Amino acid sequence: MAQLASPLTEQDIAKLEAELAGQTPQKILEAALQQFDNIAISFSGAEDVVLVDMACKLKKDVKVFSLDTGRLHPETYQFLDTVRKHYGIELEVMYPDSTAVEQLVKQKGFFSFYEDDHKECCGIRKVQPLRRKLASVDAWITGQRKDQSPTRADVPTVQIDNGFGTADHQLIKFNPLANWSSEEVWFYIRSYEVPFNPLHEKGFVSIGCEPCTRPVLPNQHEREGRWWWEEASKKECGLHSVNLEK
Repeated sequence: MAQLASPLTEQDIAKLEAELAGQTPQKILEAALQQFDNIAISFSGAEDVVLVDMACKLKKDVKVFSLDTGRLHPETYQFLDTVRKHYGIELEVMYPDSTAVEQLVKQKGFFSFYEDDHKECCGIRKVQPLRRKLASVDAWITGQRKDQSPTRADVPTVQIDNGFGTADHQLIKFNPLANWSSEEVWFYIRSYEVPFNPLHEKGFVSIGCEPCTRPVLPNQHEREGRWWWEEASKKECGLHSVNLEK
């Protein structure tokens, strides 16, 4: 695939999207890793570990980062360490600003998100650390899928991330699994014996922070276990807020 000059225009992205939209996740990943040297995978869940598995087969020194909100399940911390050891990767972990967390807890307690909404807490524990990380890369790779929620129904395979990019720093976002289903993700995990979070064996499908995640019942949508007290069309923590602008 031809190298494109940076910054990319909307026309460049549209052309790249047309080239990649019908490709396999592996081909999309390969194109992303060829296009950008300073690129990283955002890792936390089942979709992300599939991308890590695929990427490690394409490139030895793939960059992977994760967000530690301080409110994750013990099983999730174990999972992060399992993946780090399994693939022999250096997992960069981003943490929230301790002063901001202290002020929030002092003013509103530990569970204010049940009373207002999750955006303030997620903003401090997730969005701000992610913003710091993304300021240091040219592109990032996510495990978003179109069938995950109404807010992700139009997720493209590649896009300009105006949510975290700035006028002085263009940021490109790749979503190699955009057209995959949950069934395809788990078929890959079983086929290649990819590590997964043990919470999945307890009925958890979409896993976030412990207070904001619960198992789902048969035939419930996977995102119903996240922020269940809020409207489904608003279930974005801020990491993919660009989806809400569509």
